[in-house]
Parts: sequence; structure tokens; C-alpha cells
Amino acid sequence: MRIKKRIFAVVDTNVVVSGMIAKNMDSPTVSVLDYLTEKAITPLYCDEILKEYGDVLRREKFHLPREKVEKFIEMVKSDGIASNRVPSKEILPDPKDVVFYEVALSKEDSFLVTGNIRHFPQVDFVVTPAEMVEIIKHNS
Repeated sequence: MRIKKRIFAVVDTNVVVSGMIAKNMDSPTVSVLDYLTEKAITPLYCDEILKEYGDVLRREKFHLPREKVEKFIEMVKSDGIASNRVPSKEILPDPKDVVFYEVALSKEDSFLVTGNIRHFPQVDFVVTPAEMVEIIKHNS
């Protein structure tokens, strides 16, 4: 896939988990993870996001092999951009979501990809996995 413009995105943990445990390989969450692997999406992250990925993905209930979790985190670190949080005055329903929102603010024209769209302000850069797939398709 040839990409016209580099796409930067913070990927919410719920999207990562859904993509990793999905049975339907055509689901938007699987596609988002594929786009990360193919470097069609450049992930933005900070240490707090990496920690949450690790903590959540290692939960026994998901039955994810440790190597798969470590490989994903290493891919985000090697292919992504470590970013600082940009303080926001937004009050979000889940305080754990603030870090994802604030890291997305760190890079102009970046996105926040989440399955919990209602947990965030209604702004253009907060998108669902399906919307991110469409953005990628229109950018290639």
C-alpha cells in the first residue's frame, strides 16, 4: 500500500485488545493493527500508554501469548514517536483516557483511534477504528 501522507495516531488500548483477540480478521480493529504493522499508521505514545498496553494485554482473561504482547510494544516503540502530553482542560468520564487524548494533542493532524468514542470530546481527530480504516483508504 502506498501512502500519500504519513498518518499519526494514538491507538486506545481497547482497540489494541479488540484487534488482538478478534475472531473476525476483517474487523476494523484488526485492520488498525495491520496498518500499524505495515507502517501506514505511525503510533504516538508515551511511557504511560506503553505501561497500560502491557498491563492490560497481559491480563489472563485475554489469553495473549507474552511474546505477542512484547512484540507489539516493541513495534510501537521502534516504529512510533515518543510524545509528551499536552495538558488539556477537557474533563473525560474515565481519567485513564486523558493520557491518550493529551498525547494525541502533541502532534498536529494526528488522530486518536478508540472504540469508546463517547468517552472523548466530539472533535474531528477522535475516530473509531472503522473511520480510521476509511481515512487510510482515502490516503492511499
